[in-house]
Amino acid sequence: MSLLHKAKFFVSASQLKQLPEPSVPEVCFVGRSNVGKSSAINVLCNQKKLAYASKTPGRTRLINLFGIPSSEDPDQASAFLVDLPGYGYASVAQNTKEEWAETLGSYLRTRSSLAAVVLLIDIRRGLTTLDKMLIDWIAPYEIPLLVLLTKADKLPYGQRKTTTFAISKSIKQIKNLTVIPFSSTERLGIEEADEAILNYLGLSKD
Repeated sequence: MSLLHKAKFFVSASQLKQLPEPSVPEVCFVGRSNVGKSSAINVLCNQKKLAYASKTPGRTRLINLFGIPSSEDPDQASAFLVDLPGYGYASVAQNTKEEWAETLGSYLRTRSSLAAVVLLIDIRRGLTTLDKMLIDWIAPYEIPLLVLLTKADKLPYGQRKTTTFAISKSIKQIKNLTVIPFSSTERLGIEEADEAILNYLGLSKD
């Protein structure tokens, strides 16, 4: 069993100042609204309802932390998975978008405990302008980036492989990059993603 399966809800925050002090490694999940972020977290943690999946894109506005319990004290977290609000939601007011973008940017720039970023991209859409902006944003900080190409089961194997190679090649500015075709429904790429995330967090397989 993966240590990620032990993850449990820790806290929600609408502002960065409400987050716990950055004392243990964190891996954050980011991506466009409705890209399958909550589903990916749930399947990686082997829990159906750990992360909230809103049917309305852009509805989830909170930063949600899920803790991996410490072996020494189950009430304390040895690491966090961080679910950040989705971006690219067309139906949300502009001032709200800007507020969320500032929160997202501040977290990525200033969170000292951030060990890696997991970016979810719909393999059928490829890199969007907002995805590229986010990648350019984090590149100077040399934070490891794991790209999960969601909905990978929607493409035949050959096209999936070609698309994965093309997207990997286009993200040249990230030194520590891993790109994995991923599907929550067909369980594609789960073991590879699990191994990468545990490695970022400094945890071993249980």
